[in-house]
Amino acid sequence: MKFSASIHFSYGIITMVVAGLILLFNFFLPQIIHESIWSIFGFVAGLAYLLSIVTRWLYLKSPENLLSLKLLGMIIRILSSLGFIGILVVLGLENIILFIANFFIIFLFYMIFDIYIFISNLRPISK
Repeated sequence: MKFSASIHFSYGIITMVVAGLILLFNFFLPQIIHESIWSIFGFVAGLAYLLSIVTRWLYLKSPENLLSLKLLGMIIRILSSLGFIGILVVLGLENIILFIANFFIIFLFYMIFDIYIFISNLRPISK
């Protein structure tokens, strides 16, 4: 399996697309965007990028453990996301339902992107 050399570029593009969508919705439909959207965005984008870099580094050290590395990354992503939501709720966040909905949407964008990168890297193996 060969990881794309432009993984940084790919994450940069998806980050700019999601940020553009947030700005677009914030301009036209501000009632559906939570006031903490940029902290959500920063957390999810940073976590996705960090996990992809760590997964790539671990894959280069041990290529036979790719599936377990990806599953471990997904578990870390879910647990840290629950921790992030829990901390902000305990600190007294207002409009929790909107916050969780915004968090879930951004989380899904990055999860789908991560799955797409994973599947695209499996194609050379299947040929």
